[in-house]
Amino acid sequence: MANGHGSTRELHELSAEEEEQFTKLFKRLDASGDGRIDFEELREGLKKLGVHSDQAEKHAQEILKKSDKDDDEEIEFAEFVKYMSEHQRKLKLTFDKLDKNNDGRIDTEEIIEALQGLGVHIDKSEANRIMKSMDKDGTLTVDWDEWREYLLLHPSADLKDIVKYWRHTVSIDIGENLCVPDEFTEEEKVTGMWWRQLVAGGTAGAVSRTCTAPLDRLKVLLQVHGANVARGGIWGSFQHMLKEGGVKGLWRGNGMNVLKIAPESAIKFMAYERLKKLFTREGHSLGVVERFCSGSLAGMISQTTIYPMEVLKTRLAIRKTGEYSGMWDCGVKIYQREGLRAFYKGYIPNILGVLPYAGIDLCIYETLKNMYLAKNKNQPNPGVMVLLACGTISSTCGQLASYPLALIRTRLQAQTTPIPGRDTMAGLFKGIIKDEGLRGLYRGIAPNFMKVAPAVSISYVVYEKTRSALGVNSK
Repeated sequence: MANGHGSTRELHELSAEEEEQFTKLFKRLDASGDGRIDFEELREGLKKLGVHSDQAEKHAQEILKKSDKDDDEEIEFAEFVKYMSEHQRKLKLTFDKLDKNNDGRIDTEEIIEALQGLGVHIDKSEANRIMKSMDKDGTLTVDWDEWREYLLLHPSADLKDIVKYWRHTVSIDIGENLCVPDEFTEEEKVTGMWWRQLVAGGTAGAVSRTCTAPLDRLKVLLQVHGANVARGGIWGSFQHMLKEGGVKGLWRGNGMNVLKIAPESAIKFMAYERLKKLFTREGHSLGVVERFCSGSLAGMISQTTIYPMEVLKTRLAIRKTGEYSGMWDCGVKIYQREGLRAFYKGYIPNILGVLPYAGIDLCIYETLKNMYLAKNKNQPNPGVMVLLACGTISSTCGQLASYPLALIRTRLQAQTTPIPGRDTMAGLFKGIIKDEGLRGLYRGIAPNFMKVAPAVSISYVVYEKTRSALGVNSK
């Protein structure tokens, strides 16, 4: 091994426990067992050790750059020990600076004070969430061992970089549609990274929706036509779509579905930025309740603005061959036959469905993630598959709660002529219960569930690839 004397010196300075930990860590990263760690091994090893995949590549590049002293694009054991020893010393210096009262532990007040010194204002609830991400013994304080374990694989010991790391790991969320991130940092706003994040989210949503469009159209047909389409089951309904419109017909309504992503995301982002300022007290940052209220209201505002496009999407999805020549023709004919009011059919159940879906989705996601972290205390960050699983389960539960409202909204959107007694939310609800029972409120939920897992996976992959292509570095 190169730098043998350096390695011996570094090893002598380590405690037996630290030496054992570094040796085990090296062996876990050295997948080939050849005594050297290359970039691919380092990146994949970091993922397995709990580093988010969107951060693993950058972390690997930084660690390789700092530890590879002989520039051979590989890390030998001696180089690894030297890097880890130096990094650990820097982490200890940062820890000591934060530990103002020198009691060997960092508490929430010390975190708040340190961040205020960097111009970052957070409230106690947010500081507590940061502490929980590192705290292993449930004391809501962090000792040196907990601090060291949490940040040992982070390539920087600088507090500013650690703050960015906290910001992007404590609040990470993955749902069916990757829309507007909770919050952009001032740096992201100044450097223009925010619009790239929005483009990445929009691209991910467009690709995901296009790939799962046949399932989405099948869901809409089952929601609107109920038992008339559902007699043959999912496969029979799918064959009906193919027979009536061919392969191309499977994507009816998808153009409008994709087209509305850009204005919906932009309006939601702008509304969220305005609303969070109204909810935030001076000198504090958004807590969970304030963030939920800001996000929900921003979603309502964006939905209200682009809702006519939702109606167009539904009409295009259920149309028969030759009924409309395109989006514009569909819009003109709806206006001529039904007037402007038709573009807001189903608006009330749509808005009412926002709160139960968002609330249950958020609550279950956080609960599942925290349960996983509680059972895996040696893993500071859940892996990608864990987050995807939590996102899929929480999204599914949210849809179960709000699906009847979504079905009623779609049926109202599809009504070309008012049906006496069934042209209102309450009337339609009673009619469905009377004719089809409770089961009727969940028509089309099977294809809806079938698209959740692929939609989440496709969104995540496309989002990360697009961010990389646009030059958005993971924090």
